[in-house]
Amino acid sequence: MKYKVTLNGKTYEVEVEQGKAVLLDEYEALAPAPAAAPAAAAAAPAAAPAAAPAPAAPVNLAAGETVTAPMPGNIIRVDVAQGDTVKSGQILVILEAMKMENEIVAPKDGTVAQVVTSKGSVVDTGAPLVVIA
Repeated sequence: MKYKVTLNGKTYEVEVEQGKAVLLDEYEALAPAPAAAPAAAAAAPAAAPAAAPAPAAPVNLAAGETVTAPMPGNIIRVDVAQGDTVKSGQILVILEAMKMENEIVAPKDGTVAQVVTSKGSVVDTGAPLVVIA
């Protein structure tokens, strides 16, 4: 069966084949049906390696308590800046994960020593977001 899927504004046409159900990392997925060995393809020129991303700003953990991402997602809003005074429970960052907006709040009263993340960043679980002194 063929489907059109739109992901991040780009439309893809995908074809799904019937297979048997298997368990992968606790998620059910369909294994591809056995296929005949493909014919040898002509050697394609190797693509140039991608440029390494710029190193992230160092996080000064000694400056205070680091607030980390509880799950992977996209940073859609940062409500604080370095030097801001925050109260316990105040929203620091909005993290979008699985189409839900999650409020990341200050665990204590203090001053923002460092904002490690920025709007539009993609973060993994445990990534530092804000340091509160």
